[in-house]
Amino acid sequence: MTTTTNRLRAAAFALLVVATFAAFFVVQRIKREPPDVRRVAVTQLFSPNGDGRLDVATASFKLRRDDTITVRVVDEAGDDVRTLLSDRPVSREERVTVRWDGRDERGRRVPDGVYRYRVNLQDQGRAVLLPRGSRVDTTPPRPRVQRIGADNEGTDILPNPGGVPSTIRFYNPTRTQPTEVLVYRTAPDRPREPVWRTTVPGGQRVLRWDGTDAEGNLLPPGTYVVALRTRDLAGNVGTSFPLPPDPAYGAKLPGHGGITIRRIGAQPTLEPTVAGSQATFGVDARGRTFAWSVRRVGEREPYRRGRPRTGPIVAIDAPDVKDSGLYLFEAHTRAAETAVPFPVQSVQTRKVLVVLPAITWQGRNPVDDDGDGWPNTLTHGLPVRRERVFANGLPNDLVERVAPLLVFLDRNRLRYDLTTDLALASGVGPRLEGHTGVVLAGDTRWLPASTQRALVRFVRRGGRLATFGVESLRRQVRLTRTHILDPTEAAPTDAFGARLRPLTREPGTTLTIYEDDIQLFAGDVYGGTGVFSGYDAFEETVDVGEDAEVVASAATDDGRQVIVAARIGEGLVIRFGLPQLTQRLGTPGNETELVRRTWTLLSR
Repeated sequence: MTTTTNRLRAAAFALLVVATFAAFFVVQRIKREPPDVRRVAVTQLFSPNGDGRLDVATASFKLRRDDTITVRVVDEAGDDVRTLLSDRPVSREERVTVRWDGRDERGRRVPDGVYRYRVNLQDQGRAVLLPRGSRVDTTPPRPRVQRIGADNEGTDILPNPGGVPSTIRFYNPTRTQPTEVLVYRTAPDRPREPVWRTTVPGGQRVLRWDGTDAEGNLLPPGTYVVALRTRDLAGNVGTSFPLPPDPAYGAKLPGHGGITIRRIGAQPTLEPTVAGSQATFGVDARGRTFAWSVRRVGEREPYRRGRPRTGPIVAIDAPDVKDSGLYLFEAHTRAAETAVPFPVQSVQTRKVLVVLPAITWQGRNPVDDDGDGWPNTLTHGLPVRRERVFANGLPNDLVERVAPLLVFLDRNRLRYDLTTDLALASGVGPRLEGHTGVVLAGDTRWLPASTQRALVRFVRRGGRLATFGVESLRRQVRLTRTHILDPTEAAPTDAFGARLRPLTREPGTTLTIYEDDIQLFAGDVYGGTGVFSGYDAFEETVDVGEDAEVVASAATDDGRQVIVAARIGEGLVIRFGLPQLTQRLGTPGNETELVRRTWTLLSR
């Protein structure tokens, strides 16, 4: 039994050896035979994204013998994707070329990946995969600016002392391809076209720029961002972010491409300084010598001047005056100048409290806090620092609305206490308690919810409130020790429940008295009692709210109420709704009488 088994095992082993040798010789014979498909050429990389560049792949080959063929594109799993050629007779002398647009049988663009070409040789009853496939790549490269200057803590500012340019460090994933570098000005205007551009060769990752244009002139002050654009080997064009830059509300720009151009800037103190005490200002003159002065709004002669200096900190004593008022801190070099507000509160208190909209001023101040190249503003839904320079000097709201009002009050000896909404919300300086009236002197667009509630309680308990701005008390923010953040969208109604329409622009608008139970328009004499003419814009009060009662109003010819006084609880709210009203206070007119009468009501 054992002998027979051993013989069978030996025979099986011998057969296996013979079969192995036979298979070896068959394989060698197949290798020596010419391939069925020869002289193959295939587009190895393309991007069928419709941009007109490398949108189509081609594959070409010749047959070893005449045949009828079908050519299909297959995916990495071997499944059919698209038939490119069907049942076509081909001679051995003919070169076959097929084109593929990167789409499947239903016309859909296929996912990125490697696709092969399968040739069915129908006469031979076999199929052959071309040795090379085509890679579909529609993913654009994402270059990015990694750093500008020495660190990523903030924006780089030009011009640097000594004329040293900014160093821009960036990354291009297509290492061999050139990089186009573009600079956009993102503030104060919306960017459209780049203000400067250059192209650097593949492999270069550092560039230096001094803030000048193609003619060598320093560009205007503002916020700038460095953007990158490149094209990969598949033909895809990629940018560091969509161009021109315009991030969504509350979003930042990716990367760290911010550059600020500023010849001089000053950082204000946005809390009232008690008369006679010290105030401190920061001045950035880019290493140049600057001089400074302080004067009261509406006055030409400075209260104090400072000798030329280079140090960035200026500490001065506030004027020791008995009447509160708004002062301006002004600094200048030979080439540039700037000014910032400086509110001073007298030791002697008054019945009416004027509140300056410092949150709005900083909220609209287009300063790039984090170096991404997009201005941090509440308008963009971004957090802003409480303490920072005013990018464009005095805010427009201060110049156009607040200053004319305060100059009128000062010249007519209508005394007041002075604070800012930022100080009021932080519990610094004068408070609502102890005052009979409050004036919101400008556009109080953002205010913490707690401060809005405090104003409502003040009015309901008998206080009087007058607001000279527009778009006020409809948005909220949150304050921290260092930031103003979490701005909300505009609510349908303001803090008192009033529903207001957006600012309407109608040149030549005239308002006339509609009703007056509190003698708000008493004393108007120019063009008739309660007539206010020649306005270009107004904010209509549609509804004063459920708990409010209209006691005085002036309306357009078609009945839209603009100047409205409403009784709320035991108090009164007066909305003027005319952004140009305070600009009329410099000349005699019904506006001056209206403000005087308002002051009488606020002082009771």
